[in-house]
Order: sequence, then C-alpha cells, then structure tokens
Amino acid sequence: MEKTYGLRDSERGLAATVAWLTEELGELAQAVRKGTPEQQLHELGDVLAWVASLAAQLDLSLEEAVSRYANGCPRCKNQPCECPDMSIDRL
Repeated sequence: MEKTYGLRDSERGLAATVAWLTEELGELAQAVRKGTPEQQLHELGDVLAWVASLAAQLDLSLEEAVSRYANGCPRCKNQPCECPDMSIDRL
C-alpha cells in the first residue's frame, strides 16, 4: 500500500485517512447485511487497504499489531477465548 498510495495518503493526512476508513467500514457493514460474497470481499479489501495506509502513516507495523493475537486471546491466552466477559471492551 505504501508503494501504491503512500505519497497521496500522507498528503491527505491522518484525519482524512480515518474518515475514509470509517466510510469503508460502513460500506463493509452494508455488504455484510445485504451484499453478495463478492461485494463483501471487495469491501473487506478496501477496509484492509485503509488500515494499511493508516499504519504506514503512523509508522506502525501491521505484523506487530496482529501479533498481539498470534497465540490466542491477549487476555486469557487461550484458543478459543475462554474469557467470561464477552463484551467489546474485554481486550
């Protein structure tokens, strides 16, 4: 993503990147509810592209971010997660 869109995205800035990511996430949500698998895959790709752009602008590694979940749940350390609280703020 950095090679393809890095300069343009950095000129656009973080706030605009987050706005685009949010818009694409909304489009993914709509595709999940009403779309075909092809539409869902398309929107998922768009979301991942904007996440990659954001990571590049923040000079952060997606690999490092994902590694938090490499060995199971970051909280209980199990696969599958065995945390009693399944709310969104559990991690």
